[in-house]
Amino acid sequence: MKRAAGHISRSWWLLLAVSLGVMTPFAAPYLTLDPERSRVTIDSVAIQYPLLVAHVGLALAALAAGFPQFLAGLRAARPRLHRITGRIYAGCVFASGILAVPLAFYEPDYTRAASFLALAAAWLFTTGHGWRAALCGDWEAHRRWMTRSFGVTLAAVSARLLVPLLLLLYLALHGFSLPGGREDMIKEVLAVNIWAGLLVNLILVEWYVLGKKRRKE
Repeated sequence: MKRAAGHISRSWWLLLAVSLGVMTPFAAPYLTLDPERSRVTIDSVAIQYPLLVAHVGLALAALAAGFPQFLAGLRAARPRLHRITGRIYAGCVFASGILAVPLAFYEPDYTRAASFLALAAAWLFTTGHGWRAALCGDWEAHRRWMTRSFGVTLAAVSARLLVPLLLLLYLALHGFSLPGGREDMIKEVLAVNIWAGLLVNLILVEWYVLGKKRRKE
């Protein structure tokens, strides 16, 4: 049993390293507070850019605070720390998710804007249910919903990791040609990668993580 717990812990820290490795380079330009280094087009320096910086920073904080929540040893040995980091995670999710709504209206591509809104809705919905379950003392439901919530949090990571696969899929669907050129291919892939990341993560959470626990019970 101890060996299995250690294995899970090592896997979880590997996931943490991969997630921070993917997200830190993406978030770093926004930490400079320089609109010229933004990875997206900024239409309003006074409104859009501050919202974007806050959204990215809070999402990164939620990612960092979420990982310790799933360490059973920490929950057992330091329950107060678990509650504190849980509140930090939920607070960052609620704030970042709400900020994503006005930011979606600055996105000119409809498919991509819709994916941001869907991701924000799923983030707020799952975290809200997890928070409510904790307040009601239903800890099993709390664990299930917060696992789903963190799956949505990691969708931003999966969306970026899936880009090479989506590029290959695009080429396969177009007979390994570029009918609209390389820029159109990248544009179309980036319009659907958030959807793909969200779908893959929700399937993995329901089928592998939560499903595995239900099968053990």
